[in-house]
Amino acid sequence: MIEPIGLLIQKISLPHLNILLLLGLALFGGTIGGRFFQKLRIPQVIGYICIGIVIGESGLKIIDHQTLLALQPFSYFALGLIGFMIGGELKKEVLSKYGKQFITILIFEGVAAFLFVTLLVGILGSLIFKDWRYAWALGILLGAISSATAPAATVAVLKEYKTRGPLTRMVLGIVAMDDALALFLFAVAAAVAGSLIGNIHNDTWRLFINPLYEITTAIALGVFGGLLLNHLLKYSEKEKHLVFCVGIVLLVLGLAFAIHVNILLAVMTLGVIITNSISKKGRDVFKLLEGFTPPIYVLFFVLVGAKLNINYITLPVFLISILYLVGRSAGKMYGAMLGAKISSAPRTVQKYLPFCLFSQAGVAIGLSILAGNYFPGNIGNVLVVIITATVFVLEIIGPSFVKFGVTQAGEVGLNISEEDFIYKIKIKEIIDKNPPLLYENMSLDEILSIFRSTSNLYYPLVNNENKLIGIISVDSIRNILEESKQKGLILATDLQEPVRAVISNEATLSEARDILNKYSLECLPVVTPKNKVAGFIERRIFDKLIATRILELQKQADILEGD
Repeated sequence: MIEPIGLLIQKISLPHLNILLLLGLALFGGTIGGRFFQKLRIPQVIGYICIGIVIGESGLKIIDHQTLLALQPFSYFALGLIGFMIGGELKKEVLSKYGKQFITILIFEGVAAFLFVTLLVGILGSLIFKDWRYAWALGILLGAISSATAPAATVAVLKEYKTRGPLTRMVLGIVAMDDALALFLFAVAAAVAGSLIGNIHNDTWRLFINPLYEITTAIALGVFGGLLLNHLLKYSEKEKHLVFCVGIVLLVLGLAFAIHVNILLAVMTLGVIITNSISKKGRDVFKLLEGFTPPIYVLFFVLVGAKLNINYITLPVFLISILYLVGRSAGKMYGAMLGAKISSAPRTVQKYLPFCLFSQAGVAIGLSILAGNYFPGNIGNVLVVIITATVFVLEIIGPSFVKFGVTQAGEVGLNISEEDFIYKIKIKEIIDKNPPLLYENMSLDEILSIFRSTSNLYYPLVNNENKLIGIISVDSIRNILEESKQKGLILATDLQEPVRAVISNEATLSEARDILNKYSLECLPVVTPKNKVAGFIERRIFDKLIATRILELQKQADILEGD
């Protein structure tokens, strides 16, 4: 028997409908917020997070705690894609050439943050809590967690501003590798903290074995996934490449969770294997992902903002959070600067890398939860709240500092492709503002005089008010000269060809290219709203200009690389 439609509607799962509605709201609101902040010359990622705060647990509570828990797998998927893309930047020639610089700076910035936070929280925390053992145990745990740097927000800024150069390369290398350092520092810190507060278990030795297990197994898992994906890409049609890539990323993430290893290290290793493969199909898969990931990134950062809950922050927690922020920021900056100098990194890296390592997120929160499991009770709860609160502050201020660093280093816009360029640049920025014009009453001799003094192949024909009435080409002149016996009686109007299309100077180069291709044109007049000629585009000059601009940007990036 067929059920009434009313009963079927009642059986629809409302929670699923609500989640779909919330995802739509988060994506739409996040995009609008990001665009608004971009207009203010602030990285879009801050707009995404702020929208999340407004609709999350600290704001309107449109997205509640249970929904956030339900969407947690999506956040891990987004992190997996981010980690995979970072791994794709670590090409073997980069690692062989700059590997020592990466490791030197990594150790200095990570250990300096660890020491600064540990000392600040340990010394001043003893005064706040009146218990030096508790304060130093909390300090050393927070110090270890402070060494981790979040890749997501940092990479989002680098992609938004199309950066390329030694600073960009160094930032990507650091955020790709510092998870391993954070895991080892946390193992040492957990053992020392356990001895301070008398929380030593018989399995304390596992604190030292687990990091080694997590790192080696994660790398092995990433290598396995990379070899498998390479094989699938070699023997499949192009339409399946994106499906296989996303599928392998999900598979590696799922296996990493199942065997309790670091998910970011696993997917970063996967990316390293693919980008260094001999298969061109493997390397091209990163371009496919670039068009797939933007909405996922927006939702990820909106959900990051939605998790903030200010109700858990007490006065002691607030004070320790301030100490953590100050100690971590100072340690990261000083350590990065010192490590860059010792490793003889380029001047721009020494000067601006300290501004690019503030962001912190998933790994830090994961380690704080792990600490909560090792140290149940007050210290574990306080640590989770401190890390959760400071992560939001760092995720908001971090992107702006990254933008400042790469801007001052002169690396913004140097990773731009031909497509990026033509979508961004308007016609008025590249056209000749005073093109040679032919008037309707000009004689053939006058026209030939203009031809001899310019290199154009096409010319706009205008009336006395400079309004466009036609186009004259060099070919049309040649044909007339060959066929006509009354050359002295020929005027410009006798030579004109019809105008098949025009374009505004406010349009982009992409729109101009589309019109040229649509009508198979070799030239395109640029006109004002009153049909007056504002400029002229020839396809051959158009193509040459774009190629020249891209080569100039690449040359500028190469100069920075050699600094």
